[in-house]
Amino acid sequence: MSDFVSKTMGEVIKDTASRFPDHPALVAPEFNIHLNYSQLYDQCRKTARGLMALGIKRGDHVSVWTTNVPEWVYLQYALGMVGAVLVTINTNYQTHELEYILKQSDSTTLFLIDAYRDTSFYDTVGRILPELDKDQPGKIVSSKLPLLKNVVYIGKRQNTPGMFKFSDLIKMGESVSEAALDERMKALADDDVINMQYTSGTTGFPKGVMLTHHNIVNNARMVGDVMGMTEKDSLLIQVPVFHCFGCVMSTLNCVYHGSKMVLLEYFDPLKALQMMAKEKCTAVNGVPTMFVTILNHPDFDRYDLTSLRTGIMAGAPCPVEAMKQVITKMHCSEIVIAFGQTESSPVMTMTRRDDP
Repeated sequence: MSDFVSKTMGEVIKDTASRFPDHPALVAPEFNIHLNYSQLYDQCRKTARGLMALGIKRGDHVSVWTTNVPEWVYLQYALGMVGAVLVTINTNYQTHELEYILKQSDSTTLFLIDAYRDTSFYDTVGRILPELDKDQPGKIVSSKLPLLKNVVYIGKRQNTPGMFKFSDLIKMGESVSEAALDERMKALADDDVINMQYTSGTTGFPKGVMLTHHNIVNNARMVGDVMGMTEKDSLLIQVPVFHCFGCVMSTLNCVYHGSKMVLLEYFDPLKALQMMAKEKCTAVNGVPTMFVTILNHPDFDRYDLTSLRTGIMAGAPCPVEAMKQVITKMHCSEIVIAFGQTESSPVMTMTRRDDP
């Protein structure tokens, strides 16, 4: 394994867009998104300029409460470009858990989607911040969350009192020059904290694990190297991006190596099969139950998965029989197992592609 690299998140996507500008970068069929690396880099820069227009400063904490939507990817790299800390929020959280994270993390800004499954994120935030009905966007005054000033909504609602829309953010960014963003990017250091991942650990309330550019860039690079990831690969991202498995071992892994991200909003075995077949994915990451659910789906045999080569099974003990079926039936002959913890950004050790 080669020495560590010293790069910020912004430098990683800039370098990849320079090397592979026309190469597929992000495909999200559920949102009709198909971007090459040049287009993805441009979208991330527009988002970054919007963050600057919103008043986001280096070191500010910005919470993102969404499923695997394209805006999450834009924000991951845009926040990296402006030096703000991405606070990832579990989509299964309810009111008291969300309020705890927003307060404990000292978040100044919250991005949210409309809803996930049976939980209305929009209504949940409204219960925590009843002031939204009377406060202007960007001028929230909350006794519960005194540091929180901005709420940005991602979705189709037209009327969102007290909140900016994501499209507003992009429009606001037009007032910030490209040169101003470049200046901000140059001022950052790879040992700046850039990601705060909340983990329950073994006791008490969730704790915010602080990870730097250096931590996650090098972890993603090494994970991808072990998998043999290159610009010729396409990875199905079905694991949640609020977790290190999604945002380091999947999205950042792909961007570092110039691979295509195939984004699934949340795990659904049939959609996973359809996307892997249609996009000719060469890799897929997941916890063991995801792989077992895919293998046991009644329509499994209808889909051609012969393009698959590798992937990561992690997050729980990996049954031997499941591994055998992933290799033989899903054609992942180079599937690997990763071991780690959030605090280690997250992978500490992995099996190799050629391990028997």
